[in-house]
Amino acid sequence: MDTLSYKTKSANDQTVVRSWHIIDAEGKTLGRMATKVTEILRGKNKPSFTPHVDCGDYVIVINAEKVKLSGNKWSNKKYISHSGYPGGQKEITAKALVEKKPIALVENAVRGMIPRNRLGRAVFKKMFVYAGTDHPHQAQKPKTIKL
Repeated sequence: MDTLSYKTKSANDQTVVRSWHIIDAEGKTLGRMATKVTEILRGKNKPSFTPHVDCGDYVIVINAEKVKLSGNKWSNKKYISHSGYPGGQKEITAKALVEKKPIALVENAVRGMIPRNRLGRAVFKKMFVYAGTDHPHQAQKPKTIKL
């Protein structure tokens, strides 16, 4: 029998160390920024990533209303919702959605990239999106990430 035995270490709730990150969305392309945010939220940037454990960090996104969309997406990209009743489908363009709720574009982009299950809902709660530069998380001492 071999004296060296290697065992894969899986992360769990007791061993996960979480930190806070801040990302400035001003001038950043929506999809590219959302993939980085999702990667940090899930914990895929850590060597201890375990798929069935919430091992990601907290992310604060500021200046969400100043995000960039390429091409004619401001007028052509549609966000569709349905009330569940006949004739209850509504659609809104990206430009109108930003005017109505400035943080919705970033939230929708990130929500579409995380798993659709209990773990995904827990991961999504660790993201905080703000329209301006002010946020109430200075006490957590977030580290700024340049994209």
